[in-house]
Amino acid sequence: MMERIGTVVRLQVQRSSLKAGDRPRRWYDPTPIVSVPTLTLDANGVTGWAEDGTMVPDVHNATHPATKFRGENGVSFGFTSHYVKMRERFGDHLTDGIAGENILIETDRPFREEEFVRGVRIEGADGTGIDIGEILFAEPCAEFSRFSLCYSIDTPSDRRVAEALQFLREGTRGFYAEVEGDDGCIRVGDRVYLL
Repeated sequence: MMERIGTVVRLQVQRSSLKAGDRPRRWYDPTPIVSVPTLTLDANGVTGWAEDGTMVPDVHNATHPATKFRGENGVSFGFTSHYVKMRERFGDHLTDGIAGENILIETDRPFREEEFVRGVRIEGADGTGIDIGEILFAEPCAEFSRFSLCYSIDTPSDRRVAEALQFLREGTRGFYAEVEGDDGCIRVGDRVYLL
């Protein structure tokens, strides 16, 4: 029996990388994040669809010209409960969705990678759904950690960055996954279940 864990409250794509600049002066820039009402998923990854039907490709889709697709990161998701934790630690600038996940799920408890051993199912009002498996926590990056700490580009990294990286690990920052089985469509309001 599946356990319902939440509801999709936001869908979004990254039009380009959220890391800007060149090392060692690189920073996190959430500007390329675009909210969409619908996502489609297939073996290549995620594609967003605007209200008017315009396709909005995600940078993690294998067909994107500047793709960051690695196989295991075709789709990403996070939880509103994790944003509550992040805001408690870092501040209100960490608004829901700012970490760049494709699917934001409203729930009242945090989740860890081991809870997703069998994957999740996202199901629409008509009962059709898509299974997402091979779920791994998204390793946080130094750029997002520095953004969380409100560091400027020229502020040197210190132990607080290392502590932020540790705090954001194991799913707090979000999760990556592969699409299993048939292609699918996800909309705001869809229900999410643990398989």
